[in-house]
Amino acid sequence: MLESPVFWAGDYRLSVISFFDSDMMKLPIRPRRNRKSSAMRGLVRETSLSTADLIYPMFVQEGNRDEPIESLPGCKRWSIAGLVRECHRLHEKLGIPCVDLFGVAPEALKTPDGVEAHNPQGIVQRAIRALKAEIPDLLVMTDVALDPYSTYGQDGIVRELPGGGVEVLNDETVEALVLQALSHAEAGADIISPSDMMDGRVAALRSALDERGYDQVSIMSYTSKYASSLYGPFRGALGSAPKTGDKKGYQMDPANVREALREALLDEQEGADILMVKPATFYLDVIAAMREHTNLPVAAYHVSGEYLMIQSAAASGWLNEREATLEALVSIRRAGADMILTYSAPRVAEWLMQENC
Repeated sequence: MLESPVFWAGDYRLSVISFFDSDMMKLPIRPRRNRKSSAMRGLVRETSLSTADLIYPMFVQEGNRDEPIESLPGCKRWSIAGLVRECHRLHEKLGIPCVDLFGVAPEALKTPDGVEAHNPQGIVQRAIRALKAEIPDLLVMTDVALDPYSTYGQDGIVRELPGGGVEVLNDETVEALVLQALSHAEAGADIISPSDMMDGRVAALRSALDERGYDQVSIMSYTSKYASSLYGPFRGALGSAPKTGDKKGYQMDPANVREALREALLDEQEGADILMVKPATFYLDVIAAMREHTNLPVAAYHVSGEYLMIQSAAASGWLNEREATLEALVSIRRAGADMILTYSAPRVAEWLMQENC
């Protein structure tokens, strides 16, 4: 017969069993009862993740080739024809409601002022038209910023400084962003998403869209886009790394959260429809704070570096890709995000379909 566990309390040698009825502990509250089975865990689950929460960032380029992206395993630079085929699959078979388009501009089309960004026959503008013609119910969101079209790789109009370095000009950039956004709206975009972090750009875009009759085009503002170290794989995919300087003069300091709330208040007052935090899993506290301070929908961007960390660890056998990805995205939803931009969207949609079968 096993002896009762014992411990010392002062000068007394006490039996654990002596504290309880000889049969079992009498615990009226047992939290584990709510974890006893998969069905029970599902009933009490506080946070859900569904395909309806997902937005898939996609890269579109000139030509007829669909090229795998080395820095983003599972993603491609799509031709317009390939983009349309893939979006048929994403929307009709997987139920993904929205894609976010990023244009890959050839080096020959890049200029200091990024004028190609608002070319009515540019790669993004043609891609929007093709998608809306073929899949009208698919929500098409577009990135609004100049970095893919700038010889400097900066998000705005640049002035070179004496002695080296550059300055990104705020008001001149906003004027260029208005032209870019209008060209996307004219092509049929449902949502425009300014990622530049210039002051006043949401108000300028809302005003210009409304004046031209595009009052139903939504604005998802990159409200809190941090100067993060996690954008490298994306910049490699888009060819948009800054050639001179960095982006700390307009993207936010990773140390700040009150500043994010200030940006949120301004964007809400200026007419944004959705506020975004970028990156996501490194900034869950910012998502939670923003959720507390606004009634607008909050989006979060699970960025390329966050995606690649899971992919690399899974490829090495150290993590289970499915479990780690779903845990990461659920954590973003739990923090308060209503929707998530993620390169894992197709895989996640497939996994969720399997769970629901």
